[in-house]
Amino acid sequence: MIIDSLMTRARQSIAKRKHYNRLVAEIDSFTARDLADMRADRSEMLYQIRKQIYG
Repeated sequence: MIIDSLMTRARQSIAKRKHYNRLVAEIDSFTARDLADMRADRSEMLYQIRKQIYG
């Protein structure tokens, strides 16, 4: 029972990290021009995805 719980939490943590890394890579791929066109701030975007995924 305890091992199943640990394994489930580990899988969820790995899935969250993969999702986070994928989004960070996508944001990092934006050029300064892309961000200006979107009127976006890279650091704010990174903050928001961290907040969204990890709470």
